[in-house]
Amino acid sequence: MALLEVKDLRVFYANIEALKGISLEVHKAEIVAVLGSNGAGKTTTLQTISGLIRPRSGAIVFDGGSLVGKPAHDIVGLGVSQVPEGRRIFKVLTVEENLNLGGYLNRSQRELVRQGRERVFEIFPRLAERRGQLAGTLSGGEQQMLAIGRALMSDPKLLMLDEPSLGLSPLLSRLLLKIVREIANRGTAVLLVEQNARQALAISDRAYVIETGSVVLSGQASALARDPRVQKAYLGGFEAVTT
Repeated sequence: MALLEVKDLRVFYANIEALKGISLEVHKAEIVAVLGSNGAGKTTTLQTISGLIRPRSGAIVFDGGSLVGKPAHDIVGLGVSQVPEGRRIFKVLTVEENLNLGGYLNRSQRELVRQGRERVFEIFPRLAERRGQLAGTLSGGEQQMLAIGRALMSDPKLLMLDEPSLGLSPLLSRLLLKIVREIANRGTAVLLVEQNARQALAISDRAYVIETGSVVLSGQASALARDPRVQKAYLGGFEAVTT
């Protein structure tokens, strides 16, 4: 049974249909990449799963229970954390203070919050070195590490990442996505929206290609990386992919 099952998801912005029956699955401890052009519906898919957008119709089942209609903070409590595009860290707070905010569900249990920080510092040793530093003074890569670390503070079963390598150098992008693979290897499932499709497929188990609100391709990541249609889209910037 899938950890997350999204079936026939339809979302509208006023009269514009943004998602036209999206269906996808994520299993425990796997990375699933979602690829597509700007405006294809990738971010809308993540935001609908996390409760920030309410669908017109369709099902979102997580760990055996429906997420449709639940407020975002309850969905976090059930084990789903999202790292939004653009990081959105609190720049006037320290690294440690940002992480503490990520552990707000356990704020009355200081030991659990401390354990969460230590897990994050184990994954991101650079954050441990800068735990007292203002987040706004970190490099772009370090800020993205902090954004992911903050999401991990709730010990999620599913981590959703929206363009984690955006604005980073190729070297930092590879490092960050390698760490994402490590997070999955530790048991946390990852739903990954990533602009660098080649690197995303390299670390993912499976993938979906979304165009204009619909899934047009899906399968094992290694197979999609060899698909001529996907290769053409990588080389020329995403064009519509048709089956």
